[in-house]
Amino acid sequence: MSGLCRMDGVQKEAKPRYNENVERIRREEYPTLRGTVYLDHAATTPYPQSLIEQFSKEMTQRLFGNPHSTSASSQLSTRRIEDSRLRALRFFNASPDDFDLVFVANATAGIKLVTDCFRECELGFWYGYHRDAHTSLVGVRESAAEHRCFTDDEEVERWMHTLPNESPNPSSGRVGLFGYPAQSNLDGRRLPLSWPGSLRSSRLSTKGRVYSLLDAAALVSTSPLDLGDASQAPDFTVLSFYKIFGFPDLGALIARKDSSEPLGRRRYFGGGTVEMVTCTHESWHIMKQNSLHEQLEDGTLPIHSIIALDSAFDVHERLFGSLRNVSSHTSYLASRLHRDLSSLRHKNGVPVCILHNDPQSSYDALHTQGPIVAMNILSSKAEWVSNAEVEKLAAIRNIQFRTGGLCNPGGVASALQLTPSELKRNFSAGQRCGAEDDIFGGKPTGVIRLSLGAMSNLEDIKAFVRFVGEFFVDHQVHAGATPTVPSAGPSFYVESVTIYPIKSCGGWQVPSHLAWQINPEGLTWDREWCLVHQGSGAALSQKRVPRMALLRPTIDVETGVLQVRYGGQLPSSVPGKITILLSTDSMPLQNITHDCVKSCSFSRVCGDSISPYKYTSSHIAAFFTAALSTPCTLARFPPGPSSRHSKFHLQRSSPQDRPTTPHPYTGRSIPGAFPPTPPPSPNHHPHPILLSNESPVLAISRSSLNHLNKLIPHCPAPASVFRANIVLAQSGTAAEVPYDEDRWVGLRLRSLRASPAAERDGDDAGNITDLDVLGLCRRCQMVCIDQTTAERSEEPFVTLAKTRRRDGEGSKVFFGVHCALQPRVKGLGQAKERKTIRVGDWVEPVRRVHDEG
Repeated sequence: MSGLCRMDGVQKEAKPRYNENVERIRREEYPTLRGTVYLDHAATTPYPQSLIEQFSKEMTQRLFGNPHSTSASSQLSTRRIEDSRLRALRFFNASPDDFDLVFVANATAGIKLVTDCFRECELGFWYGYHRDAHTSLVGVRESAAEHRCFTDDEEVERWMHTLPNESPNPSSGRVGLFGYPAQSNLDGRRLPLSWPGSLRSSRLSTKGRVYSLLDAAALVSTSPLDLGDASQAPDFTVLSFYKIFGFPDLGALIARKDSSEPLGRRRYFGGGTVEMVTCTHESWHIMKQNSLHEQLEDGTLPIHSIIALDSAFDVHERLFGSLRNVSSHTSYLASRLHRDLSSLRHKNGVPVCILHNDPQSSYDALHTQGPIVAMNILSSKAEWVSNAEVEKLAAIRNIQFRTGGLCNPGGVASALQLTPSELKRNFSAGQRCGAEDDIFGGKPTGVIRLSLGAMSNLEDIKAFVRFVGEFFVDHQVHAGATPTVPSAGPSFYVESVTIYPIKSCGGWQVPSHLAWQINPEGLTWDREWCLVHQGSGAALSQKRVPRMALLRPTIDVETGVLQVRYGGQLPSSVPGKITILLSTDSMPLQNITHDCVKSCSFSRVCGDSISPYKYTSSHIAAFFTAALSTPCTLARFPPGPSSRHSKFHLQRSSPQDRPTTPHPYTGRSIPGAFPPTPPPSPNHHPHPILLSNESPVLAISRSSLNHLNKLIPHCPAPASVFRANIVLAQSGTAAEVPYDEDRWVGLRLRSLRASPAAERDGDDAGNITDLDVLGLCRRCQMVCIDQTTAERSEEPFVTLAKTRRRDGEGSKVFFGVHCALQPRVKGLGQAKERKTIRVGDWVEPVRRVHDEG
């Protein structure tokens, strides 16, 4: 009876055991897991190969019709649907005499269906929900007349024993609904399954009625749910089958028949739910009365998904026996993972992993804890490591998990001690779901979630622990003294200038004889175009479409055209190149030919909303779509002043401006924590950008690249993988100084035609170009894409992560510097004349006198 979850609260548990057959099962049934460490089973678990084969065989051997007909194929569908419905009820030990099962898309759809029904109550409804609720449960409150969030289990227990007329219970005559998760999808904590029965027998039920809504999606992914005692069961239970089996994409609402009255109040009716409807002269209809599911399953059911569910039950039972066995296996692994991560320490004793689990839960007690580990990582200086940086490195090692708020707003706020005011402030400062910036005000905004499934094995656990040890455990004790860095340093010259006309595509190296114009938005024609998905309108990038590197542009200044060739194979019907007109004022589309008709539409670029001009020419779209095997077309940044600016995190503040915040877990200070709105450095201004990610111009140092390549001699990184606009090489014969750019605040470029004497005399001022250095460039795994072959590798990001992680900034990885043309201030600074850069220009960095240490 290991892992059995009963509604009466009685738990019968055996000691968790590892499934010794899992290695054979993975080898035979899960080819998609080869070479992958998959730790995101709470989102969805992989499906076994034999499930797809069994389902496919049935689809090719039998004809299934629409169940709303009377043909033989339709009746076959009807019979199979009802068989699957009964089998699903029995899977949870739910008697069809006491329960009905309504097929829905997923658990969220089941929650929404219950909400829609309760919304029809005459006086509205009261809604209570637990702090650990998934966002889909929290969202019910917006449809309720009254609502309340319970902050912990004790508060729920006290509420159940209050008098019916005491606040915050439902107002007189108003029906109530209490929703909570059987298991937190954030940290795996299991909440009491005895609450529905206790609520039904409490004094709250003597005045009106408070129903229970159980979100069982996270729980049943690895643990059984026993609904055998209907008197103790939830009134409504929702779940998603794909979290158990991987396939099909299907969910269910299981309702107690004795509690179905609110569900019958729904006014909407769809096809298949009514016996008769009149439309003309009067409005009248009769709902079907035979069963609850007949009234709630609108339209044609997903026939084939429900039939696939029957195959899923067969295969799951054959491979794993039961969810009890899965529960025992995953509990063993979760306990091992939690123990191994807890033991990791930096050399100075600071814990590496901060694990978020409730003090009342134990990984040795299945009824209190599921197979999920939620965590954050600390540096040896007790500073938070950005979850985004952890995920970037994990992608290189092919380790998959989830980070962020995990659609559990109350749980993540509690785990990270985030107050509502802090959350609102973070939003104002730029925090968004899925954004890369995930540390605000000295606190992370999300967690790392590791979740296990039936086919997880010990090697998954060992691989992740090795990964943390390789990249995030500091084995050295660092001296406390702050090193001093001399203000003087080497001079440089411009080794190469490259522009990337189409965002995330190949670069074009500017010929050495050309002086290329620098504008406030960046180099002329740099990242002025992008490829947008024809469906979503989102800009494509090499992170998702590496073959974009094979789209190679060439600019012909004399004829005023941009040509793009593809370095791979194209269908014979697609031309090998396309030609696009340029304009000298960077505002084309006024004189565009019939092949490039402008079309204004909405798109998103790096989280920003813009309205680019989209090329509607069919041959342009066909060229890029064929090259990338993705439906896309070309778009250009709209004419006029740019609405995008250099990113907020580049507004660096000096160390003395940064507060020290007591660490909530170690008690240590966080010397690198940024205030929510750090004061900008003296030379910072919001610089306009076109379609670049963060700044107008990106520069790297050849000396730094040479130093990096000494650490990875087996596969040295070419400069092209960093996609810089400017490569600066050290002049003279002195020894190279790597990472001198870390202390640059500006660059003065002087043309070969200018001399130092002329500069002192004020002559040839037009040959002087001053750039502000805005900050260091944050790097991701995109630098691992070979710009010649579009193939991925581990380097140079792995070595950068070990040598170029910067404390106090979320332990992000940096290489290169962001730059911008120094703004012209009235009476000072840059003149109005055209500013240019050319290969061979002399470069004098402007450095900080003292390192930030």
